[in-house]
Amino acid sequence: MKPRRRLGDPPSVRRSSDTRLVVLTGLSGSGKSQAIRALEDLGFYCVDNLPVALIPTLADLTLRAGSGIARAAVVVDVREGAQLAQFPKTYRQLLKRPGVHPRLIFLDASDDTLVRRFSETRRPHPLAPDASAIEGIHEERRRLKPIRALADDHLDTTDMNVHELRAAIMTLSQGERRSHTPAVTLLSFGFKHGLPAEADLVFDVRFLPNPHFVPALKPRTGRDPRIVKFLEQFDDTREFLDKTEALLRFLLPRYAHEGKSYVTVAVGCTGGRHRSVYVAETLKHRLHDVTGVRLRVRHRDLGAE
Repeated sequence: MKPRRRLGDPPSVRRSSDTRLVVLTGLSGSGKSQAIRALEDLGFYCVDNLPVALIPTLADLTLRAGSGIARAAVVVDVREGAQLAQFPKTYRQLLKRPGVHPRLIFLDASDDTLVRRFSETRRPHPLAPDASAIEGIHEERRRLKPIRALADDHLDTTDMNVHELRAAIMTLSQGERRSHTPAVTLLSFGFKHGLPAEADLVFDVRFLPNPHFVPALKPRTGRDPRIVKFLEQFDDTREFLDKTEALLRFLLPRYAHEGKSYVTVAVGCTGGRHRSVYVAETLKHRLHDVTGVRLRVRHRDLGAE
């Protein structure tokens, strides 16, 4: 049996050009549909829910000159029914087939996340058409346990958006060395528009003087030099930035060491237009030299009003 690898662990020695067949599997609602589309964009010949018995045939086509299929990807899951039990044996046979070098990627998510996704889409779980989604999820985990044990990569999509999932799948399928540096998002937002669900850390900067009440500054944003000048005249602004920078310099490398892939540092003011935008931009500038992380800024509510 091949050693398993989690996302973020050192990659196997094989190169991207060696992998001719990617098999996507995992829990219903974990993102397999988005993942197979990402592989299609990379040029893979993609088949969703191919019968297990036909997977070796598809693998053979990737080796056959003139077939027009150099790389293929297939989704295998509980829709296969009773034949799913044959997949571990089939996959072990593929591992022995010269030139194929298959890669098995298992997508997962927390039970709460999967239940929420089924609720949002109003789809019944394939194993529980007349029962609750959580019952179907528990049964699905039981059936997929032998397949999960074979996987080269385990991808937890609980906290991923569509774009992050696509990026992760593209990285895994190409066999590239995944960076151990977490993607850190400095996210400005307005409390009046609600807390961001993806936030790992939240800083409330509503204690800072509000440019909203200065007529000449109200229509501007926290990126404007006049807003910057206004806020930086106050001792509280400088002290807050100094202390927050020190905290993040302590935390971010430790998140990286822990193997966290994504960190969202949310900074909120009332409307998400002035103070939070300024602080997020300033922190990005101050933290640019922190090693082991990739920084980006996103302003969620800048255009909300």
